[in-house]
Amino acid sequence: MNATTEQQLWMYEKMIEIREYEETMARIYLEGKLPPHIQKGLAFDIGAGPVPGEMHLAAGQEPVAVGVCAHLHDDDTVVGSHRPHHFAIAKGVPLKPMTAEIFGKDTGLGRGKGGHMHLFDPAHKFSCSGIVGASMPPACGAALAARKRGKNWVAVAFFGEGAANQGAFHESMNLAALWKLPVLFVCEDNKYGISVEKSESTSVAWNASRAAAYGMPGVLVEQNDALAVYAAAGAAIERARRGEGPTLLEVKTDRYLGHFQGDPETYRPKGEVESLRRHDPIPLLGEHLRRAGLLDDAADKALRARVGVRIAEAYEYGRTSPYPKAEDALMHVFS
Repeated sequence: MNATTEQQLWMYEKMIEIREYEETMARIYLEGKLPPHIQKGLAFDIGAGPVPGEMHLAAGQEPVAVGVCAHLHDDDTVVGSHRPHHFAIAKGVPLKPMTAEIFGKDTGLGRGKGGHMHLFDPAHKFSCSGIVGASMPPACGAALAARKRGKNWVAVAFFGEGAANQGAFHESMNLAALWKLPVLFVCEDNKYGISVEKSESTSVAWNASRAAAYGMPGVLVEQNDALAVYAAAGAAIERARRGEGPTLLEVKTDRYLGHFQGDPETYRPKGEVESLRRHDPIPLLGEHLRRAGLLDDAADKALRARVGVRIAEAYEYGRTSPYPKAEDALMHVFS
């Protein structure tokens, strides 16, 4: 399945947007968290700065999000993981309220109560969770709801390779296959479950091979390439829309940053990140577009300028929006 010109340009622009969003957040997140004079042994204050708490960023993993979401309609559901920004951006979640939520502001998606791992946007049918493996059961629920309503909608569950060892993975795969639910399971294999290599935690080389045990196709994309993901995801999503059931798609992708910001990354071999960045998927797609005559320097510059404006406006909105009022703490709470 080949992407149209419009889809290819959309994926390229969205990958740039995701990368700039994540790299900007990486800088802002560190504000106030490091001592004035950075020295070995001094504490990293995770609770300080404008964005307290943990932060999981997805720079390098952009192809997974855009290659899948390029096929989705507004009524399709996406459920993300604890590393969710690239999925949210690719699904169309507006940057301003998403960023305000990450800053804990009242104008955020959840009025500042969820933070970056709990982004919920019903208008764009997007949600995520900080619980490992928690994307799969809700995606099955959304797929079942679509079936019962007679809608030609699909649901996508994104998760990391570490989540494939959770019970929720196996339970969801079995249920989706048994009921032939229109759901796509997408495993982002970035090699590490926090700091543990997949080879030390998983009995099979590729999680895609586990699909056979549940009677569904298992597809492996070994390149961190948006067009390769697009082709594989397209076939799986078409299959789901035809009522033929679920697919497990595994993509070998690369995480350029730590598991969380502030992660010392002592588990990585020396030079690993530099080696991975030599195969950056954004210039890879850009070079393809240039060879195809779909992109030139002027268009690329204009595209990046548009992205820069959107990112700057979103972060300004997040910084300057008001915090929730103290008396609002008990709003939206079951009693």
